[in-house]
Amino acid sequence: MTLNQLRSFLAVADGGSVRAAAEELVVTQAAVSASIAALQKSLGVALVTPDGRGLRLTDAGASYARYARRILGLLDEAGRAAAAAADPERGELRLAAVTTAAEQIVPGILGGFRQQHPHTGVRLEAGNRDRVRSLLDRHQVDLVLTGRPEPGWDVVVHAVRAHELVVVAAPELASAARAGGGEDADATAGAEPAGLLPWLARQTWLLREPGSGTRASTDALLADLDITPLTLMVGSNVAIRESAQVGLGVTLLSRDAVAAELTGGKLAEIPVPATPLHRDWYLIARPGPLPPPAAKLVAHALRADGFRRLDAADRTASE
Repeated sequence: MTLNQLRSFLAVADGGSVRAAAEELVVTQAAVSASIAALQKSLGVALVTPDGRGLRLTDAGASYARYARRILGLLDEAGRAAAAAADPERGELRLAAVTTAAEQIVPGILGGFRQQHPHTGVRLEAGNRDRVRSLLDRHQVDLVLTGRPEPGWDVVVHAVRAHELVVVAAPELASAARAGGGEDADATAGAEPAGLLPWLARQTWLLREPGSGTRASTDALLADLDITPLTLMVGSNVAIRESAQVGLGVTLLSRDAVAAELTGGKLAEIPVPATPLHRDWYLIARPGPLPPPAAKLVAHALRADGFRRLDAADRTASE
């Protein structure tokens, strides 16, 4: 087994074909095919199988891919750790954050961090909850800023920061909500029964994609309210915020994401039962010592950005 074989195999796993892998790695298709064949021969199992014009992973291949990603991630991590030990100020901070935190929280943290450590490189990845978990598990990042870690995820919480999720809509829709779907509601309300919950059930709810923590919280809220409204999936917080402003529907978003719009009157909060939802941002890492750049970011966040150490109450709530 060689590193080139592992990289070729993972490129095929991601791209679904030898051609796509060759384009990604900037090598010939013959080189990719030879690497895959040699890797399968050395392991004595089939890792890929034909699938139309491409390839798909066998069960053995899917299992092997998980370990291969960790192996390559660890090798990359080892090189960065050596470089950081040789010159701590010239290391690289590798951070991933869920979309809301990446848009609203991380810029403020990194601004102060870069002022204190101008020679430290920064690599930031943003995505939904599933994406950032995958990056940490594969050793492709050192720190993750996300919602509460799922039970059984082997991570260490280094800091927490409070935030709230609120239901918002365009001011005219929020006014109709406060009227409870009565005379001040829009003309489409018709003879529907008065009250906030029936009104909410008639609205379009703007949702993030599956895998998003905000989406999971919205699904849970709708279940708690026992309503099944029409939904519209929108691909980012920014798009959801803009859609809500022009009256396309109501949505549940982090207060951090809509603070300016609430202050400026472009959005208004709807007093939905059980909201605001009180949540925390968690700054987490794999068990073990943090690389110097990551340790410095944690220290900076605890000093200047509203984060605090995990206390006993937090630990009880997260279990």
